[in-house]
Amino acid sequence: MYSSYQILLAIGMVVTGSINTLSVKWADKLQAKGSDDKERSFNHPFFQSLTMFFGEFLCLLFFKLAYRYHLKRQYSIEDSPIVKGNQHFNPFLFFVPAMFDMVATTLMYIGLTMTYASSFQMLRGAVIIFTAIFSKIFVHRQVSIRHWLGIFTIIIGLATVGASDLLSSSKSSTNSVNEIIIGDLLILAAQILTAAQMVYEEKYVVTNDIPPLQAVGWEGVFGFLIMSLLLVPFYYIHVSPPLAGNNSRGVIEDFPEAIIQIMNNKWILVALIGNIISIAYFNFSGVSVAKEISATTRMVLDSVRTFFIWIFSLAVGWQTFDPLQPVGFLLLLIGMCIYNNLLRAVPRRLRTVVHYPTDEPIIGGQP
Repeated sequence: MYSSYQILLAIGMVVTGSINTLSVKWADKLQAKGSDDKERSFNHPFFQSLTMFFGEFLCLLFFKLAYRYHLKRQYSIEDSPIVKGNQHFNPFLFFVPAMFDMVATTLMYIGLTMTYASSFQMLRGAVIIFTAIFSKIFVHRQVSIRHWLGIFTIIIGLATVGASDLLSSSKSSTNSVNEIIIGDLLILAAQILTAAQMVYEEKYVVTNDIPPLQAVGWEGVFGFLIMSLLLVPFYYIHVSPPLAGNNSRGVIEDFPEAIIQIMNNKWILVALIGNIISIAYFNFSGVSVAKEISATTRMVLDSVRTFFIWIFSLAVGWQTFDPLQPVGFLLLLIGMCIYNNLLRAVPRRLRTVVHYPTDEPIIGGQP
């Protein structure tokens, strides 16, 4: 029987997980006058990536406050799932996964401007495929028949979602077929980097017993600093669409114009604040759910938010209904359940597998 605290954590994870995808898509949909005084959509994926890292950085502040609180009250550190863990480590250990996270998040945000919010969330399920492959190569995990069966089902689900996007694009007046294909491919490519991030974290971070919330926070620090530096040259590099986005100067990222658009439309600021707060709480609740309940419960809840994102997108008219999409979602969910050994209907011989540290790395909260 779940406690009220565990139920609140689960609800908080689904709600904030849905908000951090929908808030980014909402910001993409909003329009405001830019530096050339023309109405433009808020197409600033690099700037939004910066706000995401700021949300992760807040996790580090929360951890430090919680750690000091435990010391001040003389509570046992080892009894707290939030602050328990090794404090003697080099923070630069998180530089590499932060770079993976930065490139992957930016690619996903660029892809999100071209495709649907629900497809964005569903296509992120491809991370399981690449994580399994990288784990076998670099961490020497043995992938069982059950895992390959789950991966095969996920691939079919991803193909179904892609086909749904192509059919929906013919009914859309705002998204061309080419845009949606590029957007979906960018999101899929980002999952390769996300998988590399997870495997790196498992090999070098989890083995050092570093508190997950602290790990997420340090990745936020490095990601925020590096992205802030990159925004300077990005302001001067002129490129063609779709890399140029929709800014008046035709550059990779126009940070001053992003600020001007935020000042001209306060709803953009609301969407960005929603993303920052939801990212911070989503990481906290995700880590807590994995600790208090299980990592597989975290996976199921992550799939549940995909359903809510899809329903919301249909309700507000961000996409049209296509019967293939719920079929794709169902296949993805079944594939994830098979992979994580949640379906008792799977024959026992397929469910038997050598001991695994975990099927899902706890660290590495994503948008």
